[in-house]
Amino acid sequence: MSRPLCAVLALLGALSGCGLHSGGQIADTVRPGSVGAGRPLSGARLTVASKQDTEQRILGQITGLVLKAAGATVRDHTGISGSIGARQSMLSGAADAMYDYTGTAWITYLGHTRPITDPHAQWRAVRDQDARNGLAWLPMARLNNTYAFAVNRDNAARYKLRTLSDVAALARRSPSALTICADNEFAVRDDGLPGVLRAYGVSVPKSRIMTMDAGLIYTQIAAGSPCLIGDVYATDGRIEADRLTVLTDDRHFFPDYNAAPVVYGATLRRYPQLAGLLGPVTARLTTEEARRLGAEVDVEGKDPREVARSWLIDQGFLRR
Repeated sequence: MSRPLCAVLALLGALSGCGLHSGGQIADTVRPGSVGAGRPLSGARLTVASKQDTEQRILGQITGLVLKAAGATVRDHTGISGSIGARQSMLSGAADAMYDYTGTAWITYLGHTRPITDPHAQWRAVRDQDARNGLAWLPMARLNNTYAFAVNRDNAARYKLRTLSDVAALARRSPSALTICADNEFAVRDDGLPGVLRAYGVSVPKSRIMTMDAGLIYTQIAAGSPCLIGDVYATDGRIEADRLTVLTDDRHFFPDYNAAPVVYGATLRRYPQLAGLLGPVTARLTTEEARRLGAEVDVEGKDPREVARSWLIDQGFLRR
């Protein structure tokens, strides 16, 4: 995506309440553990960003607490509405670091229509191409927050749904049985609902597609109404908590969405220590860990910063 277009989108986002939220400094007192010893970022003033969903908020707080432990003064701009708003905060240098996803970058930001099937090859391609935009992608995590569709277990059994090809067959066999809930962004993204319906040859009337906030979809699927299936994030802890069945993407439409730290290029040149601070943390982030941490927020009601702090301490990255 071009810089002028990003700037226009960011302006439109700001006018509609999208974009950077005002945020204060991370004031928590944190002590270095296995990262941050010697406080190599003393004197640095850095801003961390994230998107609005739970996993992103947790990753943003993890980033901020690590940088704080290393001695930086850290401003919290987590919770930006939408991927484009968060992306623009990085492109403009308004934010210095955030975790983002390789699939989102390759398809949505960089404008490609087909994913690269090998996740490491996709990360390398994103890293190399985005370097021209002034952004540095550090090594990626095993955490793969790909899109998926889910259905409650009763409906999975009733309609014999195991794969997205089964959904396509149901749409042909019994069109009135298929209703879809989609979050507002997924409903319009090329790597979202329009693309997956094309890939599987499914035609669904607009009246049978309901758009809503992403968090509502889990409860609607669990209830089986008003939607039979809906889009979910593969790492979301509510999948297990709500006893949902994830449908296999048997045509491999969705790209891998491996999380990786993205750093504003000028910031990384000034503080190359960032790579060494975030590298060990990223290496511990897995799909299973993300699902567990997300459940602590979405199911147990904990604060994302507290979840992030506890995880960093449990992993030995920070000390109590």
